[in-house]
Amino acid sequence: MKEIHKKTYPTLFAEVLHGNKTFDLRLANFDCATGDVLVLDEVSESDKAPTGRSIRKKVGYVLKTKELGFFPTDEIEQYGFQVMSLVDEDAV
Repeated sequence: MKEIHKKTYPTLFAEVLHGNKTFDLRLANFDCATGDVLVLDEVSESDKAPTGRSIRKKVGYVLKTKELGFFPTDEIEQYGFQVMSLVDEDAV
């Protein structure tokens, strides 16, 4: 298990803080595995300076991909992708 620090803007930080955002989408330019701890460090949008606030979350499932080949290219161009967090029905 390792600790990974990543910067995040105030709007997304608040969504994680309040429990609304239960996933994180990042460029896969670092090693990450189930059980690692992701530390989200809030930074100002204007100058990217740290605000001093951070949130620690344990990493659950990790999906790494370069392509999602099970969709037609024209539909990807038209609609793009969306990432959905899955929670128990009684949690929403």
